[in-house]
Amino acid sequence: MSRIRVAVVFGGRSTEHAISCVSAGSVLSALDRDRYDVVPIGITSDGRWVLAPDDPAALAISDRDLPAVDSRGAALVFAGDPTVKSLVVLDAAASPPELGSVDVVFPLLHGPFGEDGTIQGLLELAGVPYVGSGVFASAAAMDKHHMKQLLKGAGLDVPPYVVVRAGEPTPAAVAQLGLPVFVKPARGGSSIGITRVDSLDALDAAIAEAHRHDPKALVEQGVLGREVECGVLVDADGVPRASVPAEIRVTGPQPFYDFEAKYLGDSTEFDIPPDIHGDTVTRVQTAAVDAFRALDCEGLARVDFFVCDDGRVVVNEVNTMPGFTPSSMFPRMWAASGVSYAELVDRLVSDALRRGTGLR
Repeated sequence: MSRIRVAVVFGGRSTEHAISCVSAGSVLSALDRDRYDVVPIGITSDGRWVLAPDDPAALAISDRDLPAVDSRGAALVFAGDPTVKSLVVLDAAASPPELGSVDVVFPLLHGPFGEDGTIQGLLELAGVPYVGSGVFASAAAMDKHHMKQLLKGAGLDVPPYVVVRAGEPTPAAVAQLGLPVFVKPARGGSSIGITRVDSLDALDAAIAEAHRHDPKALVEQGVLGREVECGVLVDADGVPRASVPAEIRVTGPQPFYDFEAKYLGDSTEFDIPPDIHGDTVTRVQTAAVDAFRALDCEGLARVDFFVCDDGRVVVNEVNTMPGFTPSSMFPRMWAASGVSYAELVDRLVSDALRRGTGLR
């Protein structure tokens, strides 16, 4: 039997470019070359698509140096033609002769211009199946404002927040949130651009920092609770299932689980499963699946929670393409649930092929 041709797409134009590269390196290492014909495709920080080397080691963080897509590869575009399903090479002389159509895309893009429905729309036009949620769910989950509206509409508990747009005065309702608050880009990830504010004197600077990354920002009420995450993965029949949850504990000097704590330091500890009451674990898992369904997610998601002392389970956010780095929580939670990294990748590719494209 011929191998399944998988295009692994990574990098991209968002501030999470480097983390996308690290995720891709891990997936490239896990894909079984006896089963898959792998085509690595990098998107540079300015949006150029290039054929990338099949070299996972080049995509790892080394001594705090973050990886990036090398722009020197052969330039590519995806044909938006469902009768072709092909990669079009702009520099044919630099392309290997076997480059052509692909069976499925694994879009390991985090943040805007990738995780937000944009590449999903391109792949729908091209008629190429892809891992993860479709256009609507990707866009809705990426925008924390609309995500929270949909989750609240589904009866899930979310933190109070206020939207602040660039060029407009800060709404008076921000003062009613109390302190601390977290100011964050509405459409970002990996904790980039997020500031914890403990004094109103620091609010304007925090909003300005968020607006450096996104003209739409959220000022969100700080929730006193334990940070717990849960993975959701569909089974062979497309039914979403919840993983063993995990608790994140920041033990270093960082004020919260920020970029430094996530990727560059050793000041974070994880409890898988978390040391919380069994009933609370069940409620977290149920809420994770409910959030997945509320946004019409597909394939996979990581749902982040605050578990409060009074028993409340508050949804912080939903990530439709969570990190796949060696330290990322999504694969670690599924490993604790009995699904290895390689099996996780296989299941996601199989699910994408099962679903196909178009209305579903």
